[in-house]
Amino acid sequence: MWLEPEEVLLKTALKLWVTERSNRFFLLQRRRGHGHSGGTFTGLLVGALDTMLDSNARVAPYRILLQTPGSQVSWVIASGAAAEEINRHWDWLVQNLLQLLSVFENEEDVASFVKGKVKGLIAEELGGKRTVQEDDPEKFREALLKFELRFGLPPSEKLVAHYSCCCWKGRVPRQGWLYLSTNHMAFYSFLLGKEVKMVIPWVEVTRLERVSTTPLRDTIRVTTRRRQRDFSMFLSLEEVFSTMVQLANIALRRLLDNDGFELDQVLQQPGDITKRVLEQQALKEYVLAQFWLPRQESLQDVATCLLWTPHARCHTPGTLYTTDSYLCFASKEEGLCTLLVPLAEVCMGQCGGAAETDASEQSAHVVNAEALMSVFHSSSPGAHRSPFPKEEAKVRSWEDHFSEYGRGVHMFRTEKAWKLVAMGIPETLRGELWLTFSGAAVEMAAHRDHYGSLLRNSMGVSSLATEEIERDLHRSLPDHPAFQNEAAIAALRRVLTAYAHHNPEIGYCQSMNILASVMLLYTREEEAFWLLVAVCERMLPDYFNRRVIGAQVDQSVFEELIRERLSELAERVPDLCPLSSVSLSWFLTLFVSAMPFSSAVRVVDCFFLHGVTAVLRLGLAVLDANADALAGSTDDGQALMVLNRCAWDRTPLPACVIYLLAERGDLRTHPCPPQCQPVLALPRPLALQLRVVTPDVSISPEDLGDLYDLFKTEHFIRLYWGVEGSYRPQRHHDPSWPYAEQYRLDRSQFLSLYGLLAPWLCGPHTDTVARRTFALLDQDQDLLVGFREFAVWLDKLYAEDLNEKIRLLYRLHIPPGEKNSSPSRLCKLRSWWTDPPAPPYVYWSGERRGLRACELLLGCLEVNAQVWPFALFCQWEFIQFCKTLYSMLEGDSNENELSQAIATVTSLVLRIGEVDHRSRCTEDDSGAKGPEPDSEWTVSFAQIMASLLTEQALVTFFETPMDLRAKIASARVKQYHERVSSPVPQQGVGSD
Repeated sequence: MWLEPEEVLLKTALKLWVTERSNRFFLLQRRRGHGHSGGTFTGLLVGALDTMLDSNARVAPYRILLQTPGSQVSWVIASGAAAEEINRHWDWLVQNLLQLLSVFENEEDVASFVKGKVKGLIAEELGGKRTVQEDDPEKFREALLKFELRFGLPPSEKLVAHYSCCCWKGRVPRQGWLYLSTNHMAFYSFLLGKEVKMVIPWVEVTRLERVSTTPLRDTIRVTTRRRQRDFSMFLSLEEVFSTMVQLANIALRRLLDNDGFELDQVLQQPGDITKRVLEQQALKEYVLAQFWLPRQESLQDVATCLLWTPHARCHTPGTLYTTDSYLCFASKEEGLCTLLVPLAEVCMGQCGGAAETDASEQSAHVVNAEALMSVFHSSSPGAHRSPFPKEEAKVRSWEDHFSEYGRGVHMFRTEKAWKLVAMGIPETLRGELWLTFSGAAVEMAAHRDHYGSLLRNSMGVSSLATEEIERDLHRSLPDHPAFQNEAAIAALRRVLTAYAHHNPEIGYCQSMNILASVMLLYTREEEAFWLLVAVCERMLPDYFNRRVIGAQVDQSVFEELIRERLSELAERVPDLCPLSSVSLSWFLTLFVSAMPFSSAVRVVDCFFLHGVTAVLRLGLAVLDANADALAGSTDDGQALMVLNRCAWDRTPLPACVIYLLAERGDLRTHPCPPQCQPVLALPRPLALQLRVVTPDVSISPEDLGDLYDLFKTEHFIRLYWGVEGSYRPQRHHDPSWPYAEQYRLDRSQFLSLYGLLAPWLCGPHTDTVARRTFALLDQDQDLLVGFREFAVWLDKLYAEDLNEKIRLLYRLHIPPGEKNSSPSRLCKLRSWWTDPPAPPYVYWSGERRGLRACELLLGCLEVNAQVWPFALFCQWEFIQFCKTLYSMLEGDSNENELSQAIATVTSLVLRIGEVDHRSRCTEDDSGAKGPEPDSEWTVSFAQIMASLLTEQALVTFFETPMDLRAKIASARVKQYHERVSSPVPQQGVGSD
């Protein structure tokens, strides 16, 4: 590639470079240790130095110098990793510049002209390319070229960042370069003659974490299902880890259903992702999460500043974030002070809280304009002048707080607010504070008639969402008196239906009814609607979709916190699966469905102030309080009973737990946690997810999990790359199906896996057999095969007996496995899809010869034929069946003996078919006429099966056990190298 001209002292350069071609103005040089002398000690030393230092273009094995006669100073103008590349540049210089330079009289003019020309070539090359988006285009351009040459990934693979680092193999470090692209992380090292290449797709990463393996070594550990890799000695480990976390999650999210798991528009196209974009995106996500702003907000500017805080009577240093609609301030000292100011209020000069503006006007169209709790208390017998007399002290404390810190959405939020929440929010102020803390008040003020419009548009409209809403209406807080009348049920119906029309991508999900019910108790309908919007779209993103991915990711974080904070419990209860299955409802309903209402509503108070951190803290407190009972559980069922019973003895939540919930600090550190489990590495072990397949196969759970990895990886590969390496967006994936059935393969994907896993390949006939197998497994004829069918098919080949294997081969050669059958053949189909019962074996000993043997065999099979509902083979199909058998034997150590056995079986079956054919062509005793002499020749499965049993060599061949685990291990390696299109590494770290 062309380089920005850089001076080099020729006398010094000759120590490390060898000139291979030269003329008056240019030198083509090869670096010592490369090419012809690559195996010498000099070559090993220079190669190691190149890897360790790798500075700019001088480490490339080839380069071109611009020289002027009589000068010891030259300029590097081009470099190349291969001789072909550098020779192209040399030829261009000779053909386009050499003669032109001879007209210059001054050597300085020659140098100036050539350097200007090279700079022009670089600018032309950079024009329209992605390197111009980088901070250092020249350095990135060099790294991009090396990345493309070293790993051979498709052209659409976008390099995002590269770092110098060490990859550890045991206690041995390998210095090299880590390349992070949109779909892969790759490592390259060349040290003392040993080249190491490693490519790990992000979809195979199950865990990223920062660890300290020694007191002096901070390491990034990358874990896949099969192994882990440690990378260290980064200049900025925090930057590298953050970039890796972002790329892993982006790659995985792109493979999921985008309707339910959205990416920002800037991240939808992999080619637009750069390191700068990732940094901006990380900062934006931090601001949106810190202040719970709408996802459509864009971050416009960031500045350090001083904020005058009247309650402290001083200036507080911090950072000011400006978005499209908000000014957001966060103090430098975490948690000291935060402030949110809607720009709309600044422009209009308002000073009151958004929650207080035209409340009566906003709710004029709503059927019930009061919170249900207020209605319930005011109508209860014996109600006092104040509906909540015991709350008066709390009300006074909050009124004092409002006078000092402000009221409404732009209230100063400090540690005092956290303490007041821990003491308890008065029921008269609960709705207002929920609206303030969540930001729902601002959105409601900005969309004044949106709720009313939704109600008008959704009136009388029926959909799947409305049917599900009707089903769950009476399951929402059924024990609460407020929801034992139709007015409350009608209000809940309107809120949920309005949200389903507001966000059809989510529509309605279970547990939304419970949350909306709690909100309606303390707010008006429209306010409850906007609180539901805030929870579903900002505070708990990705929780309420078809796969509740957000909740499962937080469950994964919860399990990590259990191991970190409750290490003794984690050691005594190594299997945390029961905890995950129960805690899902904790996260989805904020404990409302799991504890007394008076306690649960205080958890909701803390949630609106602290977010999901409050749920995580309470979950840890519950497990810690019941650690002994959990540790004493003998099975999963008992553990589930303990969890369901543990703290829910209908007693109020202890005050100490409430203070724990309101404790300052976030358990999920922003912008990224110390550990990261990408969104596809959801909790729950794979064995549980594949439990629906296990009863149908005899494959071990471990092998079944590995097989599912191969199956899913093949699905992902086709999402990334088309046949020629281009990105292909189609998806054979439905998140609404059970986990083990969500991914399905089309025919080309199945053919690829067939070649990797089939126990017997058939040489040139392999593709034909694989296509027939795909057609046989495609039961619903949608041109897709699911994992269950795939696993059952493979289990028959590896674990079943001779009878099942031959039956499978037989079915491959009758429709629909064979689409080219003769027309007369198709009319003979009868219940070919039904799996027939196995008949008793008909064993033959010794050799049977002649017509008499065939007649005896036919007699023995008359009864058996009644229980074999397969279609009969015509002669053409039987020949294809024999062709498949012959091709399966290629390369076998007993190929000659097996071929002779197949020939014997073929001859026997042909004669059986002839005898049967002739017998059907004669008249029977009643005088009825049979088929014409030219009627079709046929044989049955029973006849073929009995004939095969006469040859012990074939019986042994099909009955010999085969090692599926070894085949899966080999398939994983081959799949990896097919994916990255690179040769198998011979030395070093290897591949995942």
